[in-house]
Amino acid sequence: MGLRWTDVLDIAIELDEAHPDVDPLKVNFVDLRNMVVALPDFDDDPDKTGEKILEAIQMHWIEERE
Repeated sequence: MGLRWTDVLDIAIELDEAHPDVDPLKVNFVDLRNMVVALPDFDDDPDKTGEKILEAIQMHWIEERE
């Protein structure tokens, strides 16, 4: 079973591994959504997300980076 939008911590870890050169503080939500959907393990409806989920992913990614 792949990643779903609710797996915010796991998505953040995968993003950190997939994009080590990207500063998560500078990623807008449109780009963040596209990065998540492009993850090989992502297996959810790309359109079933919102600002709160994307914000949670971004916050976890920032914490993961620290």
